[in-house]
Amino acid sequence: MVNDFNKHLGEMLKKRRLALGLTQTKVAKAINVTFQQIQKYEKGINGVSSVRLLQLASYLKVPINYFFDNYSEYLNNLDKTVENYMQVNYNFLVKMFSELSQEQKNKFNKLVGNENTLLNKKTG
Repeated sequence: MVNDFNKHLGEMLKKRRLALGLTQTKVAKAINVTFQQIQKYEKGINGVSSVRLLQLASYLKVPINYFFDNYSEYLNNLDKTVENYMQVNYNFLVKMFSELSQEQKNKFNKLVGNENTLLNKKTG
């Protein structure tokens, strides 16, 4: 599944890069990697870290879910809900959280604290 996703993401990256008329070198410089790394991303040889995915989405001016569009495993998981609860990949969330800056973690914790306060008011 991971290799399939890497290939899918690479195809989506290449499609968007070409649509914007950008070279691999230009994209590489924008996110501080080599053009060879962009080649490997586009061919699905290398996976893209969460931070790089955010950088690519930002530079290519697409929402991050653009890279998941039409990916069958992603679409299948959207359909697998139980009582409106979607399974969460907690390992992914932990990895994403660990890559945040301290300032971003503080903002996140503040938002989560506010959300818990709101939930307690609604249920309490």
